[in-house]
Amino acid sequence: MHGIGNDYIFVDCFEQSLPEAPEVLAPKLSDRHFGIGGDGLILILPSDVADARMRIFNADGSEAEMCGNGVRCVAKYIYERGLSRKNPLRIETGRGILSLQLKIQGDRVTEVTVDMGEPILEAARIPTTLPGSPVVEAPLTLDDGTSVNVTCVSMGNPHCVIFTEDLTDETFRRLGPIIEKHPAFPQRVNVEFVRVCSPQRVEVRVWERGSGETLACGTGACAVCVAGALTGRTERKITVRLPGGELITEWAPSGSVFMTGPATTVFTGEWPAEIEPAR
Repeated sequence: MHGIGNDYIFVDCFEQSLPEAPEVLAPKLSDRHFGIGGDGLILILPSDVADARMRIFNADGSEAEMCGNGVRCVAKYIYERGLSRKNPLRIETGRGILSLQLKIQGDRVTEVTVDMGEPILEAARIPTTLPGSPVVEAPLTLDDGTSVNVTCVSMGNPHCVIFTEDLTDETFRRLGPIIEKHPAFPQRVNVEFVRVCSPQRVEVRVWERGSGETLACGTGACAVCVAGALTGRTERKITVRLPGGELITEWAPSGSVFMTGPATTVFTGEWPAEIEPAR
């Protein structure tokens, strides 16, 4: 399944046992040449406190706390497979328990609005060692002496937002991996490069921690919404255009960030456990 191009392999752990060593399995499944291909692996699990639980493993095998596009797909799967017919659904994540409102046509989920909770702005909780709390347009010096101004937000996972007019491959693919692993971010970081088109609309490219460039990032879109409001560049409700499509995000007066977007099933199949993919 995918949310505007941010694609994952989902395993239904209601119907089968939890895969052994998912951190090892994730890179094999995610390989786009020798595996299935995807930005990572998501496990859909029973929960004692919600309608389902989600665990996410990036393409490099590292476990992430949250995925906004992935959780919309989990909600679609849970509803359409009849595991729960509640609306809204409650999904347990590393971010906590999230509420997801489903738009349903017939018996299909076409769109999901996620209450992503309040953004985390305290530097120590993001985490980052950069000065300020919140960290707004703080200078970040790279190894080559380049300095960029960054705004840091956590949506359960850490984000570093850079407002720029330069979204070219040369800049994005050079700076993305450097900033992801910068010492200022002890748990690494997702990096968003943002061009403001208007106070209501932005264009974004995302370098995701553990996966590299992806076509979309739901938590990243939410972080951009918060960063835009903090810096006065955008309003609190914006359309975020990513390479894979658009998300609607709003930092509501209640403090929560809401994200609305589609979820799409591509195919289902079986992975034969005895087959070792080529390396």
